[in-house]
Amino acid sequence: MSEHIVCTTAEGVLELTLNRPERKNALTQAMYEAMLQALERVENEPGLRVLLITGAGDSFTSGNDIGDFLAMAASDAAESGAVAPVVRFLYALAGTDVPVVAAVNGSAVGVGVTLLFHCDFVYASDRAMFATPFVDLGLVPEAASSLTMPSQMGYRRAAQMLLLGDRFSAAQMVEAGVVNAAFADGEELAQARSVALRLARKPKRALRSSKRLMRPVDELRARIGVEAQIFQRALSSPEALEAMTAFSEKRAPDFSRFE
Repeated sequence: MSEHIVCTTAEGVLELTLNRPERKNALTQAMYEAMLQALERVENEPGLRVLLITGAGDSFTSGNDIGDFLAMAASDAAESGAVAPVVRFLYALAGTDVPVVAAVNGSAVGVGVTLLFHCDFVYASDRAMFATPFVDLGLVPEAASSLTMPSQMGYRRAAQMLLLGDRFSAAQMVEAGVVNAAFADGEELAQARSVALRLARKPKRALRSSKRLMRPVDELRARIGVEAQIFQRALSSPEALEAMTAFSEKRAPDFSRFE
């Protein structure tokens, strides 16, 4: 279990906190592995019914830790075709019948946004901001977001986030139907806990069966696989290298020489 993932349990709810505030909860492969273990624990441990995800500090998560992600992409495991922890976690999240509640306590970037489309209830701080700058990094959508975002938000809102890379406020995400409600800063976690407890008190089999019926799991997992293959290739593209180099050098990227 990663030191940057903190899990507590109470009354049938496992509360998972992304706990790397000094890096805005940027996600490493070790953190994805720990998140997968937490999800599997809720699925299998008697007495646990619901997973609640939130973040420490002033961010939900800034998305993938770029250095960790690039190191993983260049590793022997990637070359051997091994499935990375991030992809295994996303497959599991898309396919689980465990109710998942999210409390978005601050900025959510990249996978910090796309994982929300696999949650059943999402509550946010009114200061939270949401962004999916995949294209700006020379990459493509992940977590089946090329499917979930157009279907849940509508194509034009999804294009605004995925193609233009525009930031959305909590109020805009409520209007788009991605966030259930926004609250004064700090109150979103109390609301998420209240809903998680309500879910935990319901009949487990009926609840999980109902969620399973509502979600096109095979389609979601298939899209995650397609996106992951394209994403992996994009990581080594000249565009991605320029974007990430520019990010580290704190300058604007120049894509004009790439055709």
